[in-house]
Amino acid sequence: MSIFEVRGGKKLSGTIVPQGAKNEALQIISGVLLTKEEITIKNIPDIIDVNLLIELLQEMNIKVNRINRHTCIFKADDVDVDYLSSDAFHKKSGRLRGSVMLAGPLLARFKKAYLPKPGGDKIGRRKLDTHIIGFQKLGAGYKYNEDSNYFTLEANELKGCHMLLDEPSVTGTANILMAAVLANGTTTIYNAACEPYIQQLCKMLNSMGANILGIGSNMLTIQGVSELKGTEHTMLPDMIEVGSFIGLAAMTQGDITIKNAGISELGVIPERFQQLGIKMNIVNDDIHVPAQDLYEIQTYIDGGILTVYDHPWPGLTPDLLSILLVTAIQAKGSVLIHQKMFESRLFFVDKLIEMGAQVILCDPHRAVVVGMERQKKLRGITMSSPDIRAGVALLIAALSAEGKSKIQNIEQIDRGYQFIDERLISLGADIKRVN
Repeated sequence: MSIFEVRGGKKLSGTIVPQGAKNEALQIISGVLLTKEEITIKNIPDIIDVNLLIELLQEMNIKVNRINRHTCIFKADDVDVDYLSSDAFHKKSGRLRGSVMLAGPLLARFKKAYLPKPGGDKIGRRKLDTHIIGFQKLGAGYKYNEDSNYFTLEANELKGCHMLLDEPSVTGTANILMAAVLANGTTTIYNAACEPYIQQLCKMLNSMGANILGIGSNMLTIQGVSELKGTEHTMLPDMIEVGSFIGLAAMTQGDITIKNAGISELGVIPERFQQLGIKMNIVNDDIHVPAQDLYEIQTYIDGGILTVYDHPWPGLTPDLLSILLVTAIQAKGSVLIHQKMFESRLFFVDKLIEMGAQVILCDPHRAVVVGMERQKKLRGITMSSPDIRAGVALLIAALSAEGKSKIQNIEQIDRGYQFIDERLISLGADIKRVN
């Protein structure tokens, strides 16, 4: 186990490039199972979650040629389907939330799959109902093994149908979509998620020979095909990293340029940080966040306190609420952060309060931040990272604080941010990784 030792108070400056999108990677890499031909994927983030998924594919006998850290060629022409029932698969896939994304491709091509109990972040209940109900409507049956916390899925044949999802789940939509591309007939998915990750997956599948209409909307129409071919795909920049770097610049009074930020795919993210009073200059595909002595949170037109909440795309991704919350600590004004989706994701604020932040946790879903206007700095403490996004929020707080902070359980941060310590050191941060 490692920790970060952080000495805060430094004004960071320089240029940083966001990694490939983690959430897109878990879907795209799972999709290589849909064909026996080669698929080349570029801009892969070199992070724990993605590397675990690639290892899992290799253990399923999928050929992986990792040309460099960020480019892989996959060929799933000799998949060991029996491995799916092994204890080794159950153990490794249970460590990784993203392993659920293997079910749709496996069911489509091999007519059986296994769904593990979700692993990953400890941010509240993460149900699989949307996935399983969608597979059932396509013609699959399932059994649940209480001893191993595993769902076994099987289908003699997948048939297209119309379905209305109970929620616009990103992973649920992706999983059902990948099953439907090889089903017989036409499938329509209404109330589908339409995040850029889903759009990217649809574009890749179409380049492989799938027939998907309605990309970017909440109604996807999929005409099933008999087989798919190989392709080449490049992942988007990670929008969560982009937002994290904007918050980092503001909290440390830094002057940071985020290169190749994927502006066209960021949706309302820049606007939400601007509502906190953060200035930014967008030039081509770059975001420049200049140093600011103070930033002031906007109010509503009638003077009401701003509320920032997560919402399905094109609303704000829930993954950035932790970053927005910590960024508001040194602002002028107040903001209500409403985390609708996960009931445990705001519990990390007790560490921010211990650092001196003025945050009121109203209930598991809502917190009020009363900005300190830089009248006093946060103080360094010892804390632990509960999940990927809260971990980076705590890291941002530590980098802006006086004194020394220690952040434990940094493997959570490494699951989603590649070489984050090395990249922040290049901006002038004082951070050490200690075993």
